[in-house]
This record gives sequence, C-alpha cells and structure tokens, in this order.
Amino acid sequence: MRFARTRAALGAFFGTGLLAVAGAAGAVVLPAGPAVAGTGVPQRGVPIPHGELFGVAETSATNAWAVGCAGNCFQGFGGIKTLILHWNGVAWKPVPSPSPGNGSALSSVTAASANSAWAVGCTAFCFLHSVAPQTVILHWNGTAWTQVPSPAQARIGALNGVTATSASNVWAVGCAGHCFGPMATTRTMIVHWNGTAWKYVASPSPASNSVLAAVTATSASNTWAVGYTRNRYRTLIERWNGTAWKQVPSPTPGQFSQLVGVAATSASNAWAVGSDLGTTIVQHWNGTIWK
Repeated sequence: MRFARTRAALGAFFGTGLLAVAGAAGAVVLPAGPAVAGTGVPQRGVPIPHGELFGVAETSATNAWAVGCAGNCFQGFGGIKTLILHWNGVAWKPVPSPSPGNGSALSSVTAASANSAWAVGCTAFCFLHSVAPQTVILHWNGTAWTQVPSPAQARIGALNGVTATSASNVWAVGCAGHCFGPMATTRTMIVHWNGTAWKYVASPSPASNSVLAAVTATSASNTWAVGYTRNRYRTLIERWNGTAWKQVPSPTPGQFSQLVGVAATSASNAWAVGSDLGTTIVQHWNGTIWK
C-alpha cells in the first residue's frame, strides 16, 4: 500500500483521528497551555520525541492523557514506540510506557479517575509490511503504566478505541485478524474489562471486512461502537444494551462511507462522525433512529 493512501486512511484504524502532528525531525514542542493561574503568563510547551498523537482523555483540569507513537510512525517498522503524555494542570510531560513487539502504537485512551486510565493500540505498527498486528492494552494504576494481557481470542488484531464509565466497566473495540494492508480480511473485535480481567465479547460482523474505529459509553447498559465495512465501505454502528451487542441501522450517504468517531451523553443522544472521500459525515441518534 502506498504511503499517501495509508495515511489518508488513518481513520480506519485510529478512530479519534490525529490530534497533534510532530512534523519536524527531532524533538517537537507542544503548544503552550493556558496562562498560569493568577499570573497571566503563558505556560511553556514541553519537548517530546518526534512522533504523533491520536487520542486524548481527561478527568479534571489537572489530569489529562494523550497517546500515540514516537518515531517515524508511518515510514518504518522497527524503532516505533508507544508515546504517552500527561497534563498535570501546569505542563505536558512524557510518561514511560511499555512498547511490546517490534514497533508499537497507541490509538486511544480513557480515564476513569486519577488512578485508573487505559490506553489501547497494536504492535507491528506498519502499513507497508505484511505483518499481522497484535493488540496492546496498557493500564495506569496511579503510579506507572503496565501492559495487561489481551484475551486469547483478541490477541491478533488492533484496538482502535477505548471508553470507561467506571473502574469495572471498560470497553475497547477494533478489528481482529490481519487488519492492515489492501488485501486484509478483518472482523469486528470487542473486549470488556470487568474490574478483574479483559474478556472477549461477541459482536456483529456484517461483512467479510468489518472494522470498529471508536466507542463511547454512558452507562453499563448503553455503549455505542462505530466503524464501517471495508468490502463495500458502508457505515457500521453497534450498540451494547447491557446484554449483547447488536447492529443498529445507520445511513450510508456515499460509496466509501466510514464512521471513525462517536460520543454520547445519554441513551437518547449520541453523535457519530466520519467521511466519504473527503465529504464530512455527521449522524445523530435521537433515541429511536440514526439520522
């Protein structure tokens, strides 16, 4: 797959999209934050390794996380490492994180509290080689980031989105199988953290190539996951009702429609976004149907 096309298809694998791009060689400085309280003096940015950020989450004004990859994220295989930054209310700072495999990247992060955060992604982060990726799950326990084993049924593939409503209710979604490459055959992948272990949960895969790119939850009985089917590029929306994941009809306005982001505030209010060959897509759930 050509590099340009690969990068244009990022939403396929990283549902939250690019949040910041480190385009220059060497260290990159994040934009300055708001003024230090009571001083009016802008905070200075923090030098970080060359890389890119794909996901962000926060629990308060003094606790936010951003995740991605360090290195030449789209131009090579070896040397790519996970990248995690933390906002403490004053500045962004890199935090050490495991980088399993020969190249790892993080696509999404969620935080339930200052002492509990989750980040997900994959190893073998390289679109230019025929290498099956393995899922990566990292956990922040208030002191350090550590790797947590994926369920046996969910080890081969990539996790693109993660969300949490509590320390015992966390969902991660993505694709199972050889997710990358023009000839890849994938199916949806969903895993759940119950407070003790990650468990594989069955989910609809309506086509031979189905991908979930993002997930959001408002309660233990209301979770949405969005993505698309790759063989015909139709939008894909699935919902957890507290018992099972079920596909919910969604509009497909064009021939290459993809949904890569989702957010919800209640059981009757959710939004999904994506694109179709450069044309934006916005869909809304009103409690009855997606429009």
